Amino acid sequence: MAEQKDDSFEIFDLRVEVVAPEGAPIYCGAKAGDHFELRGEMLHLPPGQGISIYSLASVLPLLAAKQRPSHKNDWMTTDAEIACPDPHCGSRLRITRLGLRKFSHAETTAVPLDD
Repeated sequence: MAEQKDDSFEIFDLRVEVVAPEGAPIYCGAKAGDHFELRGEMLHLPPGQGISIYSLASVLPLLAAKQRPSHKNDWMTTDAEIACPDPHCGSRLRITRLGLRKFSHAETTAVPLDD
């Protein structure tokens, strides 16, 4: 019987939360504390809560990178707040790494691993 190779890998689940200084104007329809979670590749919003497509567009390019483990000195490890794309809005989106989630390569792609 052939030995099965471990094809597992781990990525972080993320929480993205709206933060803003007290009294700062917010124009995207969000409130401080609004959030969503990224679990694997699935985005989860609390019931009844939405997110502006423009705010989402500002963080989307960074989410896959923030999910991957990174070196402790890498800015991707330390920098966590993304400015709202509206220059007049005082909000930021804070990305927090939650626990690691394990995946199988074979269950996430049809492309085989090289031996």
